[in-house]
Amino acid sequence: MPAVVARKCFIVDVTVSSDNDVVLTIESEEGSVLMDDCVELSRSFEELFNREEEDYSLTVTSAGLDQPFKVMRQYEKAIGSRVEVSLKGGQRFQALLKGVDEAGITLEHKVVRKIEGSKKKETVMLTETFPMDQVNAVRPYIEF
Repeated sequence: MPAVVARKCFIVDVTVSSDNDVVLTIESEEGSVLMDDCVELSRSFEELFNREEEDYSLTVTSAGLDQPFKVMRQYEKAIGSRVEVSLKGGQRFQALLKGVDEAGITLEHKVVRKIEGSKKKETVMLTETFPMDQVNAVRPYIEF
């Protein structure tokens, strides 16, 4: 949709309910989605469909900060920032997103490990790559 590109945004998700309630979820290439982005994209979308022929409701919204990433561009935009990671099997942690491709994500995170020959533990920084099939969810980390 050219209007999405013109607003320097990208589509994260489109859902259509059985009642023709359409929800278009977008994210900005840089920074945050503005209210004007949602309004203009709503107008552009409505120009494509004839209300006389199609009965629908439309909501254009931004991807929520608490929502997991759904498309590769969200991961790419987040490179260099802190994220919350949930792996299959239940492991959860915060990390710095270092890289991403279709195969997996590379994360830098702290791990507490036992020192060999001692009862003490130490915290070390690890950089690890996790295959996408091991990743349950990744979302932005929100600090207060």
